[in-house]
Amino acid sequence: MLEAFFLNLSGRRPADGAVSVRPAWEVREGDGAMSWFDVRLEFADGAYVEALAVRSARTVSLEDVRACPALSLDDLAVLADWLEEPLAESCGVPRRPGAVEDGEREAGLAAREYRAAQERGTDPVLAVMNATGRDRRGALRLIGRARDAGLLTPRHTRH
Repeated sequence: MLEAFFLNLSGRRPADGAVSVRPAWEVREGDGAMSWFDVRLEFADGAYVEALAVRSARTVSLEDVRACPALSLDDLAVLADWLEEPLAESCGVPRRPGAVEDGEREAGLAAREYRAAQERGTDPVLAVMNATGRDRRGALRLIGRARDAGLLTPRHTRH
C-alpha cells in the first residue's frame, strides 16, 4: 500500500518507472488531424500517472492527468521530463536538433514581446502567448527563462 502523500517524481529515477503510450483515437478535419494518446507512467511500488495527450498539427499537449498518490506542484513541473521523449516517439514528433538554441531564441522573443506589451499598456503575458503559440503556463515559463537569462528585469521581491 502506498503511504506517500505525494508521488515525488523529482525524487525518482527514470529506471524506476516505465512509460507506455497507446493511440486512443483520431479525428480528421479537412487536411488536418488530431490524435489522442493514453499515457501511463508506472512504478514498481504501485504509484502511477495516467494522462491523455493530444497531438495537433503544431503541438503535443496533455489534456488530463491523474495520479496515485497525488502530484505536487513540483511533480507537475517535472512530469514533462518523464513523458516528453516517449510521447515524441509515439506521436511521431521528431526531436528537434538545437532545441536549446531554439529555447534561447524563444526566450528572447518572449522578452521582446513582453517589453513591447508593457510599453503599449497591454497584458504582457497575453502578448507572449500570442507571439509563441503557448498557453498561459507555457508563456509564464518562457518569461521566467527570459528573466533567468537576464533579458527581463527580476520580479519584485515579496515582503
